[in-house]
Amino acid sequence: MADDKHVLNVNIVTPDGLVYDHHATMVVVRSTDGDLGIMANHEPIVAPLQIGEVRVQRVDKPGHEDRIAVNGGFMEMKDNVASIIADSAERARDIDLTRAEAARERAQRRIDAAKEEHNVDDLLRAQVALQRALNRINVKKSI
Repeated sequence: MADDKHVLNVNIVTPDGLVYDHHATMVVVRSTDGDLGIMANHEPIVAPLQIGEVRVQRVDKPGHEDRIAVNGGFMEMKDNVASIIADSAERARDIDLTRAEAARERAQRRIDAAKEEHNVDDLLRAQVALQRALNRINVKKSI
């Protein structure tokens, strides 16, 4: 393994359990204030996350980034451990592109229907569903 003082552990947990756990040189998350890159020995921080891609530069695969679709939550960095607690998360290799594209189409139809009916609540829910579907599609296509 690389020099331990330049290594952090990245783990992603959802209500369904552990989704990801690897040693890394860097992790990039999409916080509510923008992208945030974290390396070993970073000051402790807690950051709320948007729907977005998490990129992990693994120690055992230099030049390679793991990509994970994360749907909200937060990240805590402390003692060289970046813990991401997410509503849901899916590694790029596990994303079913056909399902994600079908979810995008369903969300778009729900948005159109909510606009016609002037239903703000349904519109907001459908927009979030669309963001999640697009995030999964983008993460899958990035590999």
